[in-house]
Amino acid sequence: MLKVPSARKRKKPDEKLNLVPIMDSIFIFIFFLLMSATFLKIYEVGSDVPIISDAEPPKQDKEPLALTLKIDVNEMTLSSGVPSKTIQTFARQADGMYDIAQLHTVLIDLKKRNLDEETIILEPASELTYEDIVKIMDAVRKLDKTDEAIYRPTKEGIDEKLKLLFSKIIFSNMMG
Repeated sequence: MLKVPSARKRKKPDEKLNLVPIMDSIFIFIFFLLMSATFLKIYEVGSDVPIISDAEPPKQDKEPLALTLKIDVNEMTLSSGVPSKTIQTFARQADGMYDIAQLHTVLIDLKKRNLDEETIILEPASELTYEDIVKIMDAVRKLDKTDEAIYRPTKEGIDEKLKLLFSKIIFSNMMG
């Protein structure tokens, strides 16, 4: 009579795969991926869409400034009022750049005379580069730290320092 060896008779318990080292290495890999990634700050400059309506516009005590900056390939024209009257024209400089510093100075003077006005209409030519439009928008919107301070009285009668020039930018003729 043959005897079955005892090693065959005993069943080995099923060994489970140890996943802890694999999970550790995956988490370390994810950590290094996150640490080596470059994160970009994306800035957004808000712009309103012109309102088209058949309704009668609301009555205003004061004539609107209706500040408009028409940007052509060779020059920028700043105008105001309805009908539009040219305030100043800014030619492109010899280096091909617009005279943004002069535009900014003129807008500061306009803001001092129209403290409550916040809107400007931009009419860019379709040939303009994105960089040119952004530079012009920055000159129109922001007051630099080196600019002369402009104060506006609040409802309580306290003078408030303005941080922005014409912050509500409306684009006209974007389809042209």
